[in-house]
Amino acid sequence: MRELNIGMVGMDTSHSRIYASMLNDAAHPLHVPGGRLTCGFPGGSADFELSAARVGPISRELRESMGVELADSIAEVAGRSDAVLLTSVDGRVHREQFAVLAPYGKPVFIDKPFAVTSADAQAMAELAASYGTPIFSSSMVRFGGPLMAALEDERAGSILGADCSGPLELQPAQPGFFWYGIHTAEMLYAALGAGCTSVQVMGNEAQEWAVGLWKDGRIGTMRGNRTGGADFYAVLHRERGSTAVNALGGGYLAGHHNLLKRFLSMAAGGPPPVDSAVTLELIRFLEAANESRESGQTVLL
Repeated sequence: MRELNIGMVGMDTSHSRIYASMLNDAAHPLHVPGGRLTCGFPGGSADFELSAARVGPISRELRESMGVELADSIAEVAGRSDAVLLTSVDGRVHREQFAVLAPYGKPVFIDKPFAVTSADAQAMAELAASYGTPIFSSSMVRFGGPLMAALEDERAGSILGADCSGPLELQPAQPGFFWYGIHTAEMLYAALGAGCTSVQVMGNEAQEWAVGLWKDGRIGTMRGNRTGGADFYAVLHRERGSTAVNALGGGYLAGHHNLLKRFLSMAAGGPPPVDSAVTLELIRFLEAANESRESGQTVLL
């Protein structure tokens, strides 16, 4: 098969480096064949320090060390590419950036968070549908090897509920759970799928706990910690027992590797690995959780 030309929008996250090296370095131990990152638009958000401080160094590194040509616009990237990685670290700009990409009809991966409001998320999904543009969005934690293996092992029966936990760093520019809570929410939705009807949050300075009720009666919880370790854990409760798993126990880069392989499969004509309806609900779940953080009340999705 012909090697795909991959474009990138947003060079202000470590994920930009990771995907570039996995695609362009054939000697990388987790090299993903089938595509090459050929061009990219650096982007960057001046009012978000984690973006503004990294866009220059990362874009230079990709140009000088990995042969990625820097484009002057998002439209140029779309025109030159077979598929696009939208990796801008600032979820607030995804709607505006995707609006430029969508009319080209080329497959797009949108890094977490897909959006930071359900209104933006819905508008992006409608744009994709109107132009027939294949999209998917996810945290790489969803594709951690141990988590995927645990989800696929059905010897103990169906999943009746799940308790997921992970670090919960907060960033003022990315509301509440949207910055790091989205990783834990991705694990929860990987386990339970769509169908949550309400969420309630309780917490303190050290941790926060979101409890979601699914329409079939299953309960899923998301614990965010600010004093514990950096690992992501999931406890899957099945009909005949429960299993605890470190989602990224097989290595941090493995999640990115598995995600990138699925992106290239979609770019080559395969189906999106995460249904957009699930992503839309996940964004609304986080939005409702943020509302509950403020009010202390149960919030309906």
